[in-house]
Amino acid sequence: MLTHKKILYFALLFPTVTMGQSNLSNNSKNDNISSNFFMLTPQQVLDTADVYFYKNSFDTALVLYHTLIAKNLKTKEVELQKRVVEAFNRAAIVYYHVSNYSSAYDFFIKALQLSEEIGYLSYQPKIYTNIGNIYHRYKKYEIAKSYYLKALTLSLDSITQLVIFNNLASVEIENGKLDSAYCYLEQALHLSKQHDDINLCNILNNFASFYRIEKNYNLASHYYQLSLDEARGNHDREMEANNLSFLGQLFFQNKKTDSALFYINISNTVATESNLLNILADNYLLLSQIEEAKGNVAGTLAYFRKHAALKDSVLNVEKYADIHQLQRLYEVSKTNQQIEELYFEKQVNEHTIHYQKIILRIILVALVLLSGLLLFVFIVFFQNKKLRKSYKMLFYKNIEIIKLENKPSEKDTKTNKKQITDIMIEKELMDKVLTIMEDVSIICNPEFTIEHLAMLVNSKHYYVSQLINTALEKNFRSFLNTYRIREAQRIFADTDLSQYTIEYVSTQVGFKSRSAFREAFKEITGVSPSFYIKSLQESNRDE
Repeated sequence: MLTHKKILYFALLFPTVTMGQSNLSNNSKNDNISSNFFMLTPQQVLDTADVYFYKNSFDTALVLYHTLIAKNLKTKEVELQKRVVEAFNRAAIVYYHVSNYSSAYDFFIKALQLSEEIGYLSYQPKIYTNIGNIYHRYKKYEIAKSYYLKALTLSLDSITQLVIFNNLASVEIENGKLDSAYCYLEQALHLSKQHDDINLCNILNNFASFYRIEKNYNLASHYYQLSLDEARGNHDREMEANNLSFLGQLFFQNKKTDSALFYINISNTVATESNLLNILADNYLLLSQIEEAKGNVAGTLAYFRKHAALKDSVLNVEKYADIHQLQRLYEVSKTNQQIEELYFEKQVNEHTIHYQKIILRIILVALVLLSGLLLFVFIVFFQNKKLRKSYKMLFYKNIEIIKLENKPSEKDTKTNKKQITDIMIEKELMDKVLTIMEDVSIICNPEFTIEHLAMLVNSKHYYVSQLINTALEKNFRSFLNTYRIREAQRIFADTDLSQYTIEYVSTQVGFKSRSAFREAFKEITGVSPSFYIKSLQESNRDE
């Protein structure tokens, strides 16, 4: 089964991003966010938008992706254009997540076109996989499979490959081709084990679907439960709702209606909280079938109407037609591109010959009418001089008008001065806080607290806490852990890893237990300490 997590190709290691100074007023929060992000690099904007995505702040994430696209779309720098390609792809993922599939497809196509223009070939497998996921959602399995296979032929990244293998397995399961599905699942599972069980939840879900098709309901239930546990451990709400829904369907197939209702109701709760409309639609269909089995006609019709309404809003024919039209336009544009280039070259040649003829005629006429031409030039010169003088006078008048219109009122001036004063006070306090946080001898003390920090910056601890919460949108503990984990990463990178254990490094940076260190490390970097060390070692060997 596909979930939006299968198409998230975001960076595994997020850099620490300081959002700059922010006004503490809630009314101006959005303006402050927009202005602060102008100070970030395109990569930092991408990573920050990813963080908002994972927080389910989809509007903010989408604004950041659109801002990056608008700001850098016309640039000629290839590296910046690569970030635009990634922003198109990730914005499309947001649209996919909220079931706006036509907008998602449009942005995927734009990402693909730009990647082709600038030669960003290494990123194309991710885009092709994402396009395939949209067709998979519409149950156009053969089209989806063709995109997955296209992505697989281009992919050199093993993590991307394991996602594609798992998606191909899902397609083959839907088509009833169980032998090839099992082969793809084995390949996906093998790659997953090499990368610290990444994407394991989705692979287990497909194994469950495989055994369900084979009518081995005990194994199917076992794998759904394993996938459910993995989803809950990863806080993957969509996969959690999916597995609960599948367990409900499995129990209904075995005529255990009470158990089916139990799992479906929990799935509905999770899906409603996370706005997972597609899962809700499937659940309503199953509930209508349960009511039909009970002989409850009214209940059957009520649930089926809910199912039909959601399916129509999420996967209606018009939206698919829009996607199909976008696909045709993209294919036609690629076919016509060479023709357009040849036609343009032909036009350039024709215009060149035409202008050469005109120049020759002008020269001949000039030789015959040289005296008249000189007189004409003399007249034109004085007319242009007079015209420039008029334009100059008009320009200065416009400048005076603009100055009068833009002259600030006394009230605006006072307000701006107060805002500037507040910002300077906040900036001074934040500068002191950031200076203290850079001193590892202080922050890596296990007994370091918000009270100690407030004392060092000569402020009240609740002022410091409020500034961190508002300016950085995180609590003190998360803020402190970010610096401690950064120091741990420095130790891992600068020392001989064979001489130190993870426990030793965790105590060096101020953690009292290995489990707390591991949890904080994975929360901030996205990977476990052991995986991070392994990646560093492999990178050093490659160099």
